[in-house]
Amino acid sequence: MRIDLYQRTESEGQVSYLAVPEGKIIPDEVINTEWSDVARGMELGDQQARSTYAIDDAELQIGKKGYAITGLNKLA
Repeated sequence: MRIDLYQRTESEGQVSYLAVPEGKIIPDEVINTEWSDVARGMELGDQQARSTYAIDDAELQIGKKGYAITGLNKLA
């Protein structure tokens, strides 16, 4: 799956990630926070999403919500 990847800094310096399908804009429900570009048009599989960006079930999340995001429980 090709995605555009964004990041933001959370409390205590943790970083969360947001993946949206390549070329799509960040959905309204997550645009109220400041995201910065990490990569555009990158290939991302579920294993890489989970291990590198702490995003569980990226393809499933994108299918349901239009985006995938790092789980807050993964930041602890």
